[in-house]
Amino acid sequence: MLNADIITCVRCPRLVTYRETIARDKRRQFRDWSYWGKPVSGFGDSNARLYILGLAPAAHGGNRTGRVFTGDRSGDWLYEALYRFGFANQAESTHVGDGLTLTDCYIGATVRCAPPANKPTPNEFSSCRPFLRRELQLLEGVRVVVVLGKIAFDHYLRACRELGHDPPRPLPKFGHGVTYALPWGVTLIGSYHPSQQNTFTGTLTRTMFHHVFLDARRRISGIEVSD
Repeated sequence: MLNADIITCVRCPRLVTYRETIARDKRRQFRDWSYWGKPVSGFGDSNARLYILGLAPAAHGGNRTGRVFTGDRSGDWLYEALYRFGFANQAESTHVGDGLTLTDCYIGATVRCAPPANKPTPNEFSSCRPFLRRELQLLEGVRVVVVLGKIAFDHYLRACRELGHDPPRPLPKFGHGVTYALPWGVTLIGSYHPSQQNTFTGTLTRTMFHHVFLDARRRISGIEVSD
């Protein structure tokens, strides 16, 4: 029901126009694709203990393929890391029918439509946050949350406050690799987003990104995993 509500959402006129325009005009290298062009639901294991929260679908990634972090360079980084630490059955994701499955892991986004310039407005974040709250309520087994970027970090905590959780004081501050044991039984781990802006400049390296998911794996399973 949640995913059906997500993919039929038309709450934000600017995002509806943008995602449909991108789907119609396409990028030249994907001219033979039938773009998804709708909101993108979460993806993964409904019994997951690891929840990953990103920003929004990429215009020619999730907005094209219909699956979060699928068909773009950020997804290349994410799924390689998930495969390395046993959360995915393969190291890449190019389209919905590529055979990818996630184990003990679920991926969501703060905004479910591709936004212009990758920058949702405050009203768009607010309109989409009920989907995040519902997703968090349904994923009852989550014990570790990895947030990709400061925006996801802030909106995860905001959604939790709206669900009635009292955040620690002082409020957690975002940073790469920071961890917080939250009062509602979840460990929050911050990570820089694997965007090209971060990976091409060296702000985020593979080693840095792998360390986040090694930490998540250790916290979930208690098993030593080689780096």
